[in-house]
Amino acid sequence: MSRAYYVTTPIYYVNAEAHMGHTYTTVLADSLARYHRLRGDRTFFLTGSDEHGEKILEVARERGEDPAVTSEYFSIRFRETWKELGIGFDRFIRTTDADHVAVVQSILQKVWDDGHIEFREYEGDYCVGCERFLTERDLVDGLCRDHERAPERRSEGNYFFKMSEHFDWLAGYIEDHPDFIRPERYRNEVLSMVKEDSGLGDLCISRPKTRLDWGIELPFDDGYVCYVWFDALINYLTAIGYPDGEDFELLWGASEHLIAKDILKPHAVFWPTMLRAIGLEPARHLNVHGYWNLDDRKVSKSLGNMISPLIMRDKYGFEAFRYFLLRSMSFGIDANFSEDALITRINADLANNLGNLVSRTLNMTGRFADGRVPAPDATGGDDALEQAVQDACAEAVASVDQYVESMEVHRALEALFRAVDATNQYLEKREPWKAAKDPARAASVPTTLYTCCEALRIIALLLSPFLPETAAEILARVGLAGALDSARLPEDAVWGRIPVGGETTKGKPLFPRIDPLEPSQQSQ
Repeated sequence: MSRAYYVTTPIYYVNAEAHMGHTYTTVLADSLARYHRLRGDRTFFLTGSDEHGEKILEVARERGEDPAVTSEYFSIRFRETWKELGIGFDRFIRTTDADHVAVVQSILQKVWDDGHIEFREYEGDYCVGCERFLTERDLVDGLCRDHERAPERRSEGNYFFKMSEHFDWLAGYIEDHPDFIRPERYRNEVLSMVKEDSGLGDLCISRPKTRLDWGIELPFDDGYVCYVWFDALINYLTAIGYPDGEDFELLWGASEHLIAKDILKPHAVFWPTMLRAIGLEPARHLNVHGYWNLDDRKVSKSLGNMISPLIMRDKYGFEAFRYFLLRSMSFGIDANFSEDALITRINADLANNLGNLVSRTLNMTGRFADGRVPAPDATGGDDALEQAVQDACAEAVASVDQYVESMEVHRALEALFRAVDATNQYLEKREPWKAAKDPARAASVPTTLYTCCEALRIIALLLSPFLPETAAEILARVGLAGALDSARLPEDAVWGRIPVGGETTKGKPLFPRIDPLEPSQQSQ
């Protein structure tokens, strides 16, 4: 029986172009969705754009435009960027979509009717970048820790969601569900927020139209618009048909949020308490990753140090960049980006290791087997060397599944490349280029080539969620073009499924080696 899997990225603010931080989260979600589809799970992948609030209004004023025009422009840029890069989302949601506006207003009305909202006067330090009032723990040397800008002192009347009434419940829920927030370090951080006197308090969920009219109007007071975070988080429900869509209960029960650590508080505190107020359980998991850093500062639009995924695609190929992102960040921990590190990873893993295995295997299949997958020779193999490759592939199948489930994709790829290593080592021991010329060893060549072709088939199948174009190309070269259309894990990763006699093609190098950059060539 198939399972369900619902994976979400944050919806991205439409105040600039997509950068490497957005790309990492989106590529990770895409890979997870592809993996679960490969497993036969009912899968839904959501991304989109967050279009309301003061940050959008600021950019619109700078551009001399209506905020609707600005949000439309950048939302389209995000959606088209992901399409250009081959991201296979099921829905790109916009917070200006009519169904989302309707769901937000219905939830606001319910929470108001049930007594979870009250009006009060409030004064505090407000960060336009965060679009919320800050507490002391949010500041470093008087500046917002995420946006490195001084907050503004504001005093106004607003509506508040009585979030603090749910803190005891939330702390208990987190303690009773230790894998709800992953990795553990972020679980502990959230527990300290809600259990200690952190000044978190209740959540201001409105903005007066006299100051900000770019937002979703409160259904119970037309003088106010909804706070952008209260609006944005609800997108996760809108997209799957809240409240009574056909697959809503199935998908919400299988929901996996992917976020960066800078939006931990809204997702780990605001969102579960909002859900409780409307009678829903929290998402299955909140998966929190670190920052991509450049020169020891996080990559972000507000700090102006973005790395464009389109530029990286044009320079290195997007599959290579995609691999670097997935392989080089340990989930939950910050990672450093440099083009030198990118080139080193491409050359070591993709060119010298995987690419070399594909090239050597198919070159020798062309030379010694007329370009077709040969039948293994019972007199020339079936010993410990072949068994070691089979075992390595079987271990990769199990390990990739385990690490994907635990949100450790970097380890999944590491495990997969151990099978690549084992197959390369096998080739070195079998030496078909020498064995073909030695009558005493010639019978081993068909078995060697069959073993390598079959290993490539399984490796490509496991690689397909992470590098879909590369995997499809490898499969085409071993005579299995289009195989991914109907492939399923784990059954199609069982050893011995490659058709004997299939036509192979060497092709050009999958990943040509890249010369190291001179300092003047580094992208800014």
